[in-house]
Amino acid sequence: MVFLSGGPGQPDEPLAPRILPKLQPLLAQYRIVFVDQRGTGQNALQCPALQQQMGSSDLTAPTDQAVTDCAASLGPDRRFYSTADTVADLDALRQALGDRRISLDGVSYGTFTAERYALAHPSHVTSLVLDSVVPQTGDDPLDLAAIQAVPRVLTASCAALKCGYDPAADVAAVVRRYHDGVAVLDTLTGYEFVDPNQGRMLDALHQAANGSPVYLNAMISAVAQGSAATADQLSQGLHASTLCADGHFPWGTDDTPVASRPATVAATRARLTPAQVFPFDADTATGLGTLLSCLNWPREQVPPSPSAHRRIPGGIRVLLLGGDRDLSTPLAWMWDEASLVANGRAVVVPGASHSVQSRATSDIGRQAVYDFLLKG
Repeated sequence: MVFLSGGPGQPDEPLAPRILPKLQPLLAQYRIVFVDQRGTGQNALQCPALQQQMGSSDLTAPTDQAVTDCAASLGPDRRFYSTADTVADLDALRQALGDRRISLDGVSYGTFTAERYALAHPSHVTSLVLDSVVPQTGDDPLDLAAIQAVPRVLTASCAALKCGYDPAADVAAVVRRYHDGVAVLDTLTGYEFVDPNQGRMLDALHQAANGSPVYLNAMISAVAQGSAATADQLSQGLHASTLCADGHFPWGTDDTPVASRPATVAATRARLTPAQVFPFDADTATGLGTLLSCLNWPREQVPPSPSAHRRIPGGIRVLLLGGDRDLSTPLAWMWDEASLVANGRAVVVPGASHSVQSRATSDIGRQAVYDFLLKG
């Protein structure tokens, strides 16, 4: 079984000491392989300014200069870091291991890599564990699924903590008053790793909604500092190279001329309705990090994508895991992928956020993995 970490840009090898104890029961039947995907770890792509600005975040908005400097420093070789290239690497690894078929356990972006491998090489896959799912059709650079999940997630958290107010209304009031939707969504997404119930964030948002933003600003600053990461921990150069090669944006794909892209983003922003972006606003949806990174990424030929309606065939068993408090990869994405799986089972873990196998306090998700891989 090959474990696939997230990002894109996160290496596997440093995670092994934390992940392997969670997978210990599987060692009775599986050899578990950790692999640093190309452009990560010791061979991480280096983009110092972009790295400093974004750290481990998907959502922090980078400067145009940091993006163009990164692309220029990587040069033409940046086109060799698409998911299709990583899929080819995985098949070379499979052959080197001497296995006709392998299982894949992917987390976050690792689920996307696993899905794309299964679509490209279905006869070489036995089973997939998809934890915190990015659908095989790709994520949405406007992050509408996460935006729309915020009311559900915060309301559930508020109920668990008996907070006594409407946190979605608080978010809407904060964004309307301070115009800081990107920072708020980024902070909520980062803080879920600390507390899936968002307890301190609920309090900070409530204070800010009532005219006192000091605590919220401190939380935004603290989460940003906590999201700092070096390139060997999560390479933002690899992150941009991969997502821009793989992505589908308001302007199309990365082979669209750069000069024409801003106009399509502006038109997309104008078409967004309040209902689509509540409790945030259109500026939030069109001001997020991945979109802005790829807005200025150089025009390149992109690899073909599988058909949006192609299904992972029934010969491959699939387990999908999601935490009901996850804003990084919201449950809507898991259900989108489940509709494209012929032989799958989905498990929702209450109270869990991102990366169920390694971070959830409940054993529901881990036990589902053990049962799936050991008992069939």
